[in-house]
Amino acid sequence: MDLGNPSRDVLEEYFSVSRALSHPIAMFVEESDDASIAASLEAGVSTYVVDGLAANRIQPLLRMTIRRFEAFARLEAELAEAQGKLAERDTVDKAKRILMKTKGVTEPEAYAELRQKAMSANRRIADIADAVVTAFELMGDGQ
Repeated sequence: MDLGNPSRDVLEEYFSVSRALSHPIAMFVEESDDASIAASLEAGVSTYVVDGLAANRIQPLLRMTIRRFEAFARLEAELAEAQGKLAERDTVDKAKRILMKTKGVTEPEAYAELRQKAMSANRRIADIADAVVTAFELMGDGQ
């Protein structure tokens, strides 16, 4: 995009469309300041080029934009996966505590029970743990 010196509202509109479409953004501007750079990067610009819209530079800059976008997308996917695994781990731990409290079993016994139920139901332990936590909360004991 070549916007000259865009306003913050214009940037937000372009970036909201870009985020929805999940495409890289190369932004070419004539002048810049620290606030514009920070706002652009925060909004998802992959490459921010000041006074650099020369024909011989466009293709290498676009290649770099795409590679940076792909690298950032991989990092975002890895972060989301790690956060998901952490949330599952928290749910399993909560389910184990519930089983330990309600059945008077040890932590290894609670985990073994979750694992056995998951195997017999052909489901993931996290799914069984989520069901235990939900049932416990529905019974009014999860306050």
